[in-house]
Amino acid sequence: MKLHESPSPNARRVQVFMAEKGVEMERVPVDIRAGENITPEYLAKNPAGRVPVLELDDGTFIGESVAICRYLEGLHPEPNLFGEGPLESALVDMWQRRVELNFMAEVAGAFRNITGFFKDRETCVAEWGQVCAEKAPKALAMFDAQLADNTYLAGDKFSIADITLVIALDFAKMVKVVELPELDNIGRWYAAVNERPSFQAS
Repeated sequence: MKLHESPSPNARRVQVFMAEKGVEMERVPVDIRAGENITPEYLAKNPAGRVPVLELDDGTFIGESVAICRYLEGLHPEPNLFGEGPLESALVDMWQRRVELNFMAEVAGAFRNITGFFKDRETCVAEWGQVCAEKAPKALAMFDAQLADNTYLAGDKFSIADITLVIALDFAKMVKVVELPELDNIGRWYAAVNERPSFQAS
């Protein structure tokens, strides 16, 4: 297997997931600044033009970071990161999607529209970026409340939902387009999760 990747939050999600599983594979760099991800050669691998993409030995390509992680979970079921049984799996999915839709996507919207990082290939609307920047931090109250009574987002077990939230927070801090509030429960959780070897390695 090969992982086609570039420095990005979604690629880092897969990297942390792989580290939690102890999975190693060949990594192929993709230069998204130069637009390599929108060349015909890359679009043949992933028509959405995003990174990362997992290339299997039989020539199958799997795009979208969570789909890649689900595939790896099937190959390496322990430690379990997507939940065991119907209820636990549903709770992990619920919190994972809440992070993606309510926080991560808003941070990305602010970054792309305010900074114009990809203005050579997409239409940027600064006003919309500001709306995203204002919405993103408000979503954190929901996660802080959940972490008041839970060790991790989906309960007592570390999961992909935690990976996604840490990486989204780190991305927000790096690009500096969202003002993040100081929240006690998120602060406690964030410090503990960052002690995991998988995060220190990424």
